[in-house]
Amino acid sequence: MTEEIGIRELKENASEVLRRVREEHASYDVTYRGKVVARLVPADPKEFDQEEFGRLWKRMDELAKEVGKKWPKGLSAADAVAQDRR
Repeated sequence: MTEEIGIRELKENASEVLRRVREEHASYDVTYRGKVVARLVPADPKEFDQEEFGRLWKRMDELAKEVGKKWPKGLSAADAVAQDRR
């Protein structure tokens, strides 16, 4: 989740904010007079635990099977989206 932080607060707490970005992969919307002027995000993507990654893909496969069992014959995903938008 992205937090908002004002420029003044960022100046006062730069070391702590950057530590959170680096170690906790925190993200910030930097604001000036209430408007977002910049985003502070980690430079490298968060590394995934390989076991957790495997569990996520397994769950995605399970969900795909559940959806497939209930999906109407002859209806493509594109057609389903088009019908939903009408």
